[in-house]
Amino acid sequence: MAACALLAPPGDLLAQAKGQRLTGTRIKLGLNAFSFNGPLRAGKMTLDDVIDFCAKTGIDGLDPTGYYFPGYPAAPSDAYLAALKKRAFLNGVTLNCTGIKQDFAVPDPAARQKDIQLVKTWVEVAQKLGASGLRVFSGIRVPEGKTFEQTLAYMVPAFQECCDYAAQRGVVIALQHHNDFLKTAAETIRLMEAVESEWFGLVLDVGSVRQGNPYAEIEKLVPYACTWQLKENVYRNGQAEPVDLPKIKAIIDRVGYRGFVPFEALQGGGSPAVIAAFFHKIREGMGLT
Repeated sequence: MAACALLAPPGDLLAQAKGQRLTGTRIKLGLNAFSFNGPLRAGKMTLDDVIDFCAKTGIDGLDPTGYYFPGYPAAPSDAYLAALKKRAFLNGVTLNCTGIKQDFAVPDPAARQKDIQLVKTWVEVAQKLGASGLRVFSGIRVPEGKTFEQTLAYMVPAFQECCDYAAQRGVVIALQHHNDFLKTAAETIRLMEAVESEWFGLVLDVGSVRQGNPYAEIEKLVPYACTWQLKENVYRNGQAEPVDLPKIKAIIDRVGYRGFVPFEALQGGGSPAVIAAFFHKIREGMGLT
């Protein structure tokens, strides 16, 4: 059973999770650094600046994506990581996760092995940062000439190897479904349960369930969530609509979740004012004020 499948209603799922996560709801809001993607990519901001923004705005946590570290995909220096960790600590900001982009939906074993090593490298980065999770992806798509089942068959061992490595370092492998290889809650749950590791959890991305009723899909995924990506929009049968924050909170209260709920502001081009406004909207809409 996945590490973060810890808050299901009474039954087998909760029984297997006993002693790992308490029932009930406890939410801390975090920021995904991708919200500042434009300024970070352009060199107009650094991760230090993002930490300062979180501290000034009252955001509890930060998920500093690996793309914004110097030298990515190589690991940054220990000195850089130590300085970033210290800045976050002194400003009351938790580095709850970091993330990379890899692709296990590829037929070539050598390509998968290269990305397994990338995951292992960044597990070590997460450990040095004191981050409890490493956010990863499944893959871009089902390869041409292959089926979902065939792809799953060589994806699962890759994740299992990563989880075994991460377990030794106290880091959860946090899978972000992204309307890519994984398009539905059912597909995502199949992968989560096939990997069957206590160190495998889900990044519940509310903007990446795009078939059917998004809130019904989200509710199915909450028991597997170890962290989130809350976005401005959800998609109903592929059509964007503003996220209903009270409805998200009601689902969390009904199913139960304890931990960080990072948000990702995709509108506004990395404007601090737009990001801060979305943060305050979340607090109000979810009754966290």
